[in-house]
Amino acid sequence: MKLLGIGSRINHSEYGKGVVTNVSSQHYWVTFIDNGLETIALDAEFEVIETSEDDLDTVSLFDVESSLVDILKKWGDTHEKVAIADKWKGGKMILEPGDNLASKEIPIATFFHKIVMVRDRIRVMEQKINSSKNLDDQEKVDLQQYITRIYGSLTSFNVLFKNKSDQFVGERSK
Repeated sequence: MKLLGIGSRINHSEYGKGVVTNVSSQHYWVTFIDNGLETIALDAEFEVIETSEDDLDTVSLFDVESSLVDILKKWGDTHEKVAIADKWKGGKMILEPGDNLASKEIPIATFFHKIVMVRDRIRVMEQKINSSKNLDDQEKVDLQQYITRIYGSLTSFNVLFKNKSDQFVGERSK
């Protein structure tokens, strides 16, 4: 039996497709697309999709996980699951104009989804700013302060979120 190197791709009957991210004396550490990190025995049954030689030019577990997350974000239609507060489920927003025009009804779930998408896009922008090679540190700090103020402007919508950890956080008072 020949050992697989880090970066080898496999298809496991239980966990699905994954990439070998580490090899120990008894196990492969494999990051699976649908099931995350799992350890499987070296002699376990699985299909080898692509073999990578175990040489000096290996990739760290962090690099593989980061790459997988980036690929899934770019090409997958998966988004972080964010729960709406129970009291808003099935509710609707009614926008009534000041004059005699017709009002507009919007399901709260639809509005909530749009707020979550705004939040996710701001986070992506924040990541791109922080990893930019074209901005100096002061420019990054300045842009980060604008983003913090944007989050602060959106805190009114926190009432819609079920979990406090999903809410917008702006500048905190000292």
